[in-house]
Amino acid sequence: MSVVLVDAGGTNIGSVRYALQRLGADAALTSDAAAIRTADKVVLPGVGAAGPGMARLRELGLVEVLRSLRQPVLGVCLGMQLLCAHSEENDTECLGLIDAPVRCFADTPGLRVPHMGWNDVSVQREHPLLAGLGEGEQAYFVHSYAVPVGEWTLATADYGGAFSAVIAHGNFHGMQFHPERSAAVGAKLLKNFLDL
Repeated sequence: MSVVLVDAGGTNIGSVRYALQRLGADAALTSDAAAIRTADKVVLPGVGAAGPGMARLRELGLVEVLRSLRQPVLGVCLGMQLLCAHSEENDTECLGLIDAPVRCFADTPGLRVPHMGWNDVSVQREHPLLAGLGEGEQAYFVHSYAVPVGEWTLATADYGGAFSAVIAHGNFHGMQFHPERSAAVGAKLLKNFLDL
């Protein structure tokens, strides 16, 4: 099985690659359109802001490549947000592969933004990506923007209100948290993605 990590300039690429290697998948880091199109699985990692993230994908000529993919695709953190329709961050038009908005966390007394740390992940819909995920299991989040709950939501977390922790539409999937930093839960969900 060939797995590629899209080299979109995210700072978490090394740790995502290492997490996949521990599961037996040697994911090549690439911005080559042909390699991305022919891979069995594609991972779009990302840390940073939506505007520069989309600018990098445009600069690399990868926007239409990503939109055309039919194999399983996983967006991680910013990568998940880039799969969506639009982000309030930098008023950014994203890839539009999942018809969801990305919104800044509301200014709520007592809640710091960014949302940073461990949080419960609650399954909302059965899906192979979530196989074996029990109630009360936690993942590690670092983000200031979130996808609201909608038809795309597979699992939620709560930070001043529920938001989407895992989303999917067709062959496109996203995890708002960092599976590579989420211990056994993250490894389980990455394994599930590799098994899709």
